[in-house]
Amino acid sequence: MTARTRFAAAARARSGQVVAIAQTLIAIASPNPPGDVRAAAEGAASLIAELVPGAEVTLHPTSAEVTNLVARIHGAGAGRRVVFNGHLDTYPVNEALPWTVPPLGGLIRDGRLYGRGAADMKGGIAASLLALALLAEHRADWNGEAVLTLAGDEESMGVLGTSWLLDNIPHARGDAVIIGDAGSPRVLRFGEKGFWWVEIEARGRAAHGAHVHLGENALDRLSVALEALRGLRRLPVAAPAAVTAAIAASRPISEPLCGAGEAEVLGSVTVNIGQVSGGQAPNLVPGFASAAADIRLPVGVSGEALGAALAAALDTLPGIIWRAIRKFEPNHTDPGAPLITTMHRVAEEVLAAPVAVNMRVGGSDARWFRMAGLPTAVYGPTPFNMGGADEYVLVEELAAVMQVHALTGFDLLR
Repeated sequence: MTARTRFAAAARARSGQVVAIAQTLIAIASPNPPGDVRAAAEGAASLIAELVPGAEVTLHPTSAEVTNLVARIHGAGAGRRVVFNGHLDTYPVNEALPWTVPPLGGLIRDGRLYGRGAADMKGGIAASLLALALLAEHRADWNGEAVLTLAGDEESMGVLGTSWLLDNIPHARGDAVIIGDAGSPRVLRFGEKGFWWVEIEARGRAAHGAHVHLGENALDRLSVALEALRGLRRLPVAAPAAVTAAIAASRPISEPLCGAGEAEVLGSVTVNIGQVSGGQAPNLVPGFASAAADIRLPVGVSGEALGAALAAALDTLPGIIWRAIRKFEPNHTDPGAPLITTMHRVAEEVLAAPVAVNMRVGGSDARWFRMAGLPTAVYGPTPFNMGGADEYVLVEELAAVMQVHALTGFDLLR
């Protein structure tokens, strides 16, 4: 048997253990808000001490509630560094939801693992943690370093989590980054859209509804601004050919899993007007109104281009003030990069089925790594009821994700 064959056999033999690790993590509440993940970080550290021989484990508090974890192991000699990344915080448990299982119980039923964070993303963390344990047990067969970074702040955009780790811990950066965030084992994600959250205020002149000639309706002005905002969907996109080709090629696999129209959304600017307010009564002309929108940018449209388009569309409208309150650039790793091609090959090997290579509609901590110039892939289990009652993942998918993480790390470090 070759070293690679032995390692693959060990990964298959240990795949059932990933559920027990996930159950331990799910049992430790880490909802955000409020964002207190200290117990989850300490629990993960205990698991690593038990399962990963020789690991260097450090905890890094960045606020009164947020603690990050970094674990590192070394191979037989000098070489590259592979980083596994995950986030410890979850959506709030919200016991008022119609849960039919204990929210932190980690119950297994009909091949499903239930609990808050099972999908987002304690199941993915369990897969990466066990991958690290396997690499530690076979360290004589690979070179370099394998690192696991667990961020305490992702649901709040990651400033105190992954962003802090990249700025302060040198070995949080690697030659390749693997993230087990929610997705699907049938789809390997190499990039994600950027976003701008925009607030718009419209000011008019209040008056009685019977005397509209004496007022200036702020909602009417806001309506004109929102129509201009919707027009941004027509912005031209100049994506690299490799990205456009990957989105198109992935469609037969990805869209049945993620919804018809995903490919169009991935390749275009989208505008979601999520909040509108204004007015006090039907017979009063409103003097103030406001709205908030989520604008998503595909690869091929920069934040600079969007900002210029927003200024052109809104700056000359009477009574309109706008501001961007949160923004990130679109980001991607070349789909031809060694990380992506290696992980794609491994995923098809483990699943014995075709796997798509595609962009990701939603955001994740992958953006921080890609913004730092690090090749990054997101590969995790399918989320069911994420953030709602009876959140769960499929046990067989967790096992597959773990094997893909472990074998990809092994192959990259050989």
